[in-house]
Amino acid sequence: MPESTLEIDLLKAIDDRILVGVSARDWVEAVKLAGELLAESGVVEERYVEAMVRVTEELGPYAVLAPGVAMPHARPEDGAREVGLSLVVLREGVNFGSPNDPVYVVIGFAAKDKTSHLKVLQQLAEFLSEPGVVEELRKVRSEEELKSLLSWKLRR
Repeated sequence: MPESTLEIDLLKAIDDRILVGVSARDWVEAVKLAGELLAESGVVEERYVEAMVRVTEELGPYAVLAPGVAMPHARPEDGAREVGLSLVVLREGVNFGSPNDPVYVVIGFAAKDKTSHLKVLQQLAEFLSEPGVVEELRKVRSEEELKSLLSWKLRR
């Protein structure tokens, strides 16, 4: 059976930018972990990481999308080079000051313009809307296990 377009696009956007079972002292460190994965792979310039923190400080906990999940990002002009996601699963949750705290899953996000990322975000929303997905992500113990979970969920 051929792989779905959904799987290829979302998995490609994440690529190997995954950390599982790591700790962060606070939301700032969690955002930086997600941002550094994007920077290390060339998806964003280094300055984008600090912009992710600055935007969260300015706008408050806007990045907390759902219980346990945050998707910090900055503007394309802050140093985004391409569309990309990073996925950080924290051992202990951190608080962003949101009713949906604590956050255990931090998804770093970058887009080079205002439209090229829309399909990937739609696919991510579909994935995150699966019942119990945050709990499943929290149980993952390795990058390979996380990729398998993503792949399995996207094929359903």
